[in-house]
Amino acid sequence: MADTQIPRYQWVLLAGLLLCFIALAVIANTAHIPEFDRRIFLALRDPMDSTKEWGPTWLAELMRDITALGSNWILLFFCFVYAVFLCLIQRPYLAKYLLLTVIVGMLVSLLLKLGFDRPRPSIIPHGVRVYTSSFPSGHGMSSSFVWLTLALVATWHTDNVKAKRFLVGVALLTTLMVSFSRVYLGVHWPTDVLAGMAVGLFWALLCYRLARYGQAHYCQDKSQF
Repeated sequence: MADTQIPRYQWVLLAGLLLCFIALAVIANTAHIPEFDRRIFLALRDPMDSTKEWGPTWLAELMRDITALGSNWILLFFCFVYAVFLCLIQRPYLAKYLLLTVIVGMLVSLLLKLGFDRPRPSIIPHGVRVYTSSFPSGHGMSSSFVWLTLALVATWHTDNVKAKRFLVGVALLTTLMVSFSRVYLGVHWPTDVLAGMAVGLFWALLCYRLARYGQAHYCQDKSQF
């Protein structure tokens, strides 16, 4: 199916996500930590000992497991495996769309981090090791566009609305869990993960619309999509 007409709500969504990221970037680029960030961040700490996460030990371990679902290496592994599968079933263009969206998106994430260079939260010990700056959240951004793109690729040829909503819902839920885990583990401010999700979803939706347009107007053998 050649879904090339962009519904008005998707234009609104794209604009809203971009404006949300810009607003959060302005907030994050201030000299002081916003009170909004600090309050939510400290609410997830043990009130008796702010160096520890709130809740039982097993919850902290669960958050460490969940945060791995936003790791670039884990995401790249899933994407390369799925891309090979797409090639094996004669869908090479879908494989290219998937890999280009993911690889370019991860490069954009790195460039944004280098551009803003916001320090990580330092008021408590980190629950996991970190190697890059804080804004935007790389886990939040990557999990947003990777899991959503995987869901869109998986439902590319189906008109089953329930199936599409289910996979997109799972992708968004996974993104929310990963993003929450980053704040819970003390490695990101809330504005970091909100910005990461906003720009990640923007990137996934933009690439999806470009791929649909390319399929309709430039792909001679549409069976390879």
